[in-house]
Amino acid sequence: MDDKKWWQKGVVYQIYPRSFADSEGNGTGDLRGVISRLDYLEWLGIDAIWFSPIYPSPMADFGYDVSNYTDVHPMFGTLEDFDELVEEAHRRGLRVILDFVPNHTSDEHPWFVESRSSKSNPKRDWYIWADPASDEGLPNNWESNFGGPSWTWDETTGQYYLNSFDPKQADLNWRNPEVREAMYGVMRFWYERGVDGFRIDVLNIVIKDEELRDNPPDPNWKSGDTPWDWQSRVYSEDRPEVHEISAEMRELADSYGERVLIGEVYLPIERLMAYYGEALDGVHLPFNFQLILLEDWNAGKVRRIVDEYEAALPEGGWPNWVLGNHDNSRVASRISPERARLAQMLLLTLRGTPTVYYGDEIGMHDVEISEHLIVDPRGKDQPEFSRDPARTPMQWDDSPNAGFTTGDPWLPIAGDHAKINVAVQSEEPGSMLAFFRSLIRLRKKSPALSVGSYTAIEAGNDAIFAYMREHEGQQIVVALNFSEQTTRVDLTTAKGGGKILCSTHLDRTGALEPGQLELRPYEGLMVLTDSEKA
Repeated sequence: MDDKKWWQKGVVYQIYPRSFADSEGNGTGDLRGVISRLDYLEWLGIDAIWFSPIYPSPMADFGYDVSNYTDVHPMFGTLEDFDELVEEAHRRGLRVILDFVPNHTSDEHPWFVESRSSKSNPKRDWYIWADPASDEGLPNNWESNFGGPSWTWDETTGQYYLNSFDPKQADLNWRNPEVREAMYGVMRFWYERGVDGFRIDVLNIVIKDEELRDNPPDPNWKSGDTPWDWQSRVYSEDRPEVHEISAEMRELADSYGERVLIGEVYLPIERLMAYYGEALDGVHLPFNFQLILLEDWNAGKVRRIVDEYEAALPEGGWPNWVLGNHDNSRVASRISPERARLAQMLLLTLRGTPTVYYGDEIGMHDVEISEHLIVDPRGKDQPEFSRDPARTPMQWDDSPNAGFTTGDPWLPIAGDHAKINVAVQSEEPGSMLAFFRSLIRLRKKSPALSVGSYTAIEAGNDAIFAYMREHEGQQIVVALNFSEQTTRVDLTTAKGGGKILCSTHLDRTGALEPGQLELRPYEGLMVLTDSEKA
């Protein structure tokens, strides 16, 4: 097991800084709040913390519109606070991963202020500018990921600039070598402060078609899909030149030792795999979002995406899985609270690196937010697409503001936080939190789970997804009942019997006799086979 890197064996935990812990009572989370909760994260058993952006920003897109890449937004604290956080995290054996936002800056970033000042400014070519089309219209038909055109008119210089998201987020020109060197300088700045890696925002978007050709319609788009996804983004995203950038970022990361690069890449499996690099010289982990995007959770579909993903991985490529993040509905709301435990057992027992979204370990769900309280730019005009419901404050205890703040929280607190919180669940032997910690402990002490192989098992029932994890003679079978009915499963593959290590209900352990086994509705079991009883 020692030949695996920390990011292969570990569990990554995403923190949305505005919502984790507020140390100042102003209603917004901050770095000192995170420092105060590091003991909890160590107790939880995770290995690395990924922070959504903490940089100075006008907050048009809550930090993804960066105005200074080498500082900390005063809302979150100071560089000194960050240094202390890294030191305290490392002292507890926790790694620190920062969000890196390479595709665009804020329109208030000094680079863009210079770029838009005149066509002759030295930084003009640091961004993507274009003349109007021959009919005086937009340069092309590219659609913003937030809806509407990807182009914003600049009256001063009489050209459009590209914004793949909000108009206040201007796209950098990564074809310009000066831009690349400036951004790699940003990565060096944080590596030298002790950062253990980066999650790279929208990596597949950073290079665009040099001719700015129109995107064709997406033949798979249908009514009810996200409106701005009507086109196939073949010219505005996932251009072949992006892999050169990935390789350069990887070379830089490797020069600092054991660092990790995680690429945010929303692509089909066959295109996702290219981001590992031809010689595994791309990002270490191109994010695998299949469990987030899966609309119909049943055993057959989950097994199919797991098997297809495993089969597509390049030789030596390390898998990864994620159930939730700041851009998507929480897993307890997407698939139901009853199935959330099953989903966590799946996440923490599949082969590869799992990423956990803060609060999922206690079963937090989306919070209904009135339209007049929406702050997400994507949801202001189209509330049904707001990401705010999944970004609400962490629920620490049953106090009025869930222990998150003594002030007015920046987003509403869940109405049932008196029951769904860390303090209550840490005292309940059968709670979601107790279950989550049990899974992580088993993962850490079982080589089969942390680094072992994956093999799907024919369970004799289409409501069951079962698989074996194996390493150096240790075999663990995982059987997941996706049905709301009690279901029998044939575990003869488990060589006749074994020992139950964990149930999603936390009420079954001990010897397992050969033959069939009953799984209750939405129950999952982990079984150590007779090949090696603990």
